[in-house]
Amino acid sequence: MKYPIYLNLKSKRAVVIGGGSVGTRKIMSLLDSEARIVLVAERVDAALEIECERAGVEVIISKYSKEYLVGATIAFAATNDRDVNEQIYKDCQELEVLCNVPDNPQRCDFFVPAVVRRGDLQIAICTEGSSPAYAGHIRKKLEDMFTEKHGDFLAELEAIRERIMAEVPNAADRKAILGELAGDASFEYYLEHGPKKWHINTEEKIKSHI
Repeated sequence: MKYPIYLNLKSKRAVVIGGGSVGTRKIMSLLDSEARIVLVAERVDAALEIECERAGVEVIISKYSKEYLVGATIAFAATNDRDVNEQIYKDCQELEVLCNVPDNPQRCDFFVPAVVRRGDLQIAICTEGSSPAYAGHIRKKLEDMFTEKHGDFLAELEAIRERIMAEVPNAADRKAILGELAGDASFEYYLEHGPKKWHINTEEKIKSHI
């Protein structure tokens, strides 16, 4: 059983070795993380090279070398050569770099989950590498359940939470209000009456505890 976490990769070195379809997918999945992405490949097709240039991805046209892993936080061994991927994994273990070898769960320090994104709301589905297809199936079901309205609602909760933390002195009261506001009834009220009335209703709850 793995320990689920979200990594903050902002400004951290993330290395993808391999410029094929798998490497391309890994590059795309990293773009929103604000990591310092490095692509190492012997060949890169024109479309990927253009995308890398647009996104600020460093491209190194070269055979794999251990030196490219130095200073990295995570790495993806995405070449089409199993021996090279195995060497990348071994080098990562030596350098204490988290490594993912696609299609080889036994050589993965981490897995990339299927993710439903609704603003700051993210729901990750992981099968520990045993069936990415099933994770994708579950994601599609959750995409129907959780709409953009859930992301909008989360943004409202985030804004009001700051006020509650600053203005409600009692910790138990803060916990009770936040729990109520995050509940299904609160979300249904938000959907039915809109954000303006939801805020008015929320203000009344806060004032009753000040």
